[in-house]
Amino acid sequence: MRKIVLASKSPRRKEILQSLKIPFQTITSDFDESICDIKEPSSLVKNLSQGKAESVMDLLKEPSLVIGSDTIVVFNNMILGKPKNEEEAFEFISMLEGKKHEVYSGIAIVDTESDNVYVNYEKTNVYMRHIKETEIQSYIKSGEPMDKAGAYGIQGIGSVFIERIEGDFYSVMGFPILKLYEGLNSFDINLFDFQG
Repeated sequence: MRKIVLASKSPRRKEILQSLKIPFQTITSDFDESICDIKEPSSLVKNLSQGKAESVMDLLKEPSLVIGSDTIVVFNNMILGKPKNEEEAFEFISMLEGKKHEVYSGIAIVDTESDNVYVNYEKTNVYMRHIKETEIQSYIKSGEPMDKAGAYGIQGIGSVFIERIEGDFYSVMGFPILKLYEGLNSFDINLFDFQG
């Protein structure tokens, strides 16, 4: 079987793959996201995901499937990535509170042997409750929002800000599991084979 490689330093993506009992190796991608100047959210996350996966390909000596993924938050056609500082984190959460926004998570799986590529994305609607300014400040002090698109994490204490979602919870965490399942199936890898 081909080796599976996760082209990411995200602890959340690593945890999700581990929970699926898939044997894999992690190699941090050095892909420069700033070169991708696409404005349409689904195309952007697919391109970033593929760029991350392809940036790791040349480092591998044996046949492998390389998985890249990227997540963005979109509000009023504005793309919110990871906040640059605490002020931007405050600005992002203040924008999102009490409103609906979208989370786009892309995934790419590249076969180093055949160069075949699976690329897809998931869109999830997220509804935040109204949040007091003091809650936002306390949340920012926790440090949790600083490495997350849109400045919040649905899997941590940031979950108390979420009223509901429409779509894939794991996509909001940063890794669309259904699309991962479909992508691995396209390379004849069945996740259920790892569950025994």
